Amino acid sequence: MTGDWRYGAIQLAILVVAIAVVQRPLGNYLARVYSSERHLRVEKWIYRAIGVNPDADQRWPAYLRGVLVFSGASVIVLFVILRAQAWLPLSLGHPGMPAAQAFNTSASFVTNTNWQSYAGEQSLGDVAQMAGLGVQNFVSAAVGMAVAVAVVRGLIRTKTGRIGNFWSDLVRGVVRGLLPLAFVAAVVLLAGGVIQNFSSAVHAAGVAGTGQNLPMGPVASQEAIKLLGTNGGGFFNANSAHPFENPTWWTNLFEIFLLLVIPFSMPRAFGRMIGSVKQGRAILFAMTVLALGSTVITFVSELMHGGTALQAAGAAMEGKEVRFGVTPSALFSSATTLTSTGAVDSMHSSYTPFGGGTLIANMAVGEVAPGGVGSGLYGMLVLAIVAVFVAGLMVGRTPEFIGKKIGAREMKLISLYILVTPALALVGTGIAIAINAGRASILNPGAHGLSEVLYAFTSAANNNGSAFAGLNANTNFYNIALGTVMILGRFLPIVMIVALAGSFAHQTITPSTAGTLRTYGALFVAFLVVIAIAVAALTYFPALALGPLTEGIA
Repeated sequence: MTGDWRYGAIQLAILVVAIAVVQRPLGNYLARVYSSERHLRVEKWIYRAIGVNPDADQRWPAYLRGVLVFSGASVIVLFVILRAQAWLPLSLGHPGMPAAQAFNTSASFVTNTNWQSYAGEQSLGDVAQMAGLGVQNFVSAAVGMAVAVAVVRGLIRTKTGRIGNFWSDLVRGVVRGLLPLAFVAAVVLLAGGVIQNFSSAVHAAGVAGTGQNLPMGPVASQEAIKLLGTNGGGFFNANSAHPFENPTWWTNLFEIFLLLVIPFSMPRAFGRMIGSVKQGRAILFAMTVLALGSTVITFVSELMHGGTALQAAGAAMEGKEVRFGVTPSALFSSATTLTSTGAVDSMHSSYTPFGGGTLIANMAVGEVAPGGVGSGLYGMLVLAIVAVFVAGLMVGRTPEFIGKKIGAREMKLISLYILVTPALALVGTGIAIAINAGRASILNPGAHGLSEVLYAFTSAANNNGSAFAGLNANTNFYNIALGTVMILGRFLPIVMIVALAGSFAHQTITPSTAGTLRTYGALFVAFLVVIAIAVAALTYFPALALGPLTEGIA
């Protein structure tokens, strides 16, 4: 246990230092990308091809229409690709995906969820992987970043209601942000042994003399954007536990770094864009405190391995990635549920009750520590506004955040934003438990079975995509129910957050006074962390008490 503790602590320290070094220049770069008035030549070609004016400053309804129209069209196009796969080149003999599963997969990848009810190498050919899923890995992440930037513009603009141009933000996010970063990441992964080819399979002889066909494919390119865009969909069914996706201990750590680096850099971009780096630093510190606290709890839960069977075995190794050990697996699982990634290198259903419960709680907090690319930033900004509002009530003055007053309209939008996701997760879980079609897929009855269903709907509603395992989600009921929850869990909050950006953009800047709450000091960071935990606890605690907490106590 001591060695595993030490090994985990060293990897966590390396990860923290690497992110601390990179987030500053990357955040500065992202701020320049979204603030620049210049268009690259390739961007101009794209604008001309899709017939949009990138310089048209949009009010929030027009910006929102762009998000919804683009995403809706993406669902349709991906659905057609998956259904028509058998007629596409490089289909590798795979048939078209069944309708319910194609809907689920289309909703999953367009909403940046990347929940998978299929086995990648057994279901999809190379064109479907690249032209279908790979493209959505880029653009769905860019949509989240665009919405976050729109919120930032709403906070810094006055008397306008205009929050930028969605099409320009989308294209810049892909061309200047995600594409070059993914290229570098893919090269590093190739150097680490991740495969990249168009071979259908390679025959390998086993130790006992029996042969096995090993599936191949363009994995490194898919893996890079899967992690950088906090997507999470694995090329192989085993996801990042597959040696072709994650060959060594250092690629495992590098993959964790990739899924955290952009979300932890977004607060820096926020600070640079509003002209107050200390505001961005406060958001970053709050994210860091929540992330480190959750990771330590997961480490403790898995290394203490409470329970007769686990203590007799000497470790909670069931479901862990045996090549890496308990703490690297726990570090990956914490990172993937703290972001909206969904990539896994171990099976979360096999975690100890308190360890698995912590992973559910990571998503329940809203995946804001640091959350998905873009969605983590605007989720944390919402919680910061709630913290300011609560503090304002305590001292009896109108709350303000970065010079913008928080009135009845703003709080109504924020309340709806906060309530949508837990409502979808909890109502979906309740329906699944109540009807035969939902209960039929539960392989583990009792508290653990409830945890599996709760995890699935929490993952879908929060656009995470990771699975607890142990639940047969490839049924018509779960494909349709989870697909619907993914769409509502992604776009209903976006409706609220874009409307909030427009509301702020209409206001003027209120000058700071002696009574203005400082939103960048240590006191505010601590208050923000408490608010984030309290919001999640008030909505999810009863369900957690019936699932992982009951199982852990028992």
